[in-house]
Amino acid sequence: MLSLSDSEEILAVLIALAIIIGFIFSTYKDIRSTISEEKEKFANKKEVEEKVKTLIDYLDAKTKLINFIGKAKEKLKNEDN
Repeated sequence: MLSLSDSEEILAVLIALAIIIGFIFSTYKDIRSTISEEKEKFANKKEVEEKVKTLIDYLDAKTKLINFIGKAKEKLKNEDN
């Protein structure tokens, strides 16, 4: 079996700890970036939903106006007869 001196064992443990800390740090950064991306997607989704609601309201108002104009034309047509 491989025989290491005390200083070599300490060095090996420190290197192993550095590798583990590196993995933890990179995982932490990945999680933070993923959370940030998801928050951005959620904000964009909310913005798009608001635009769609506004567009639906606009189309509803336009439909009501068109229907009102159609009824007014029918009334005028009926009054002329």
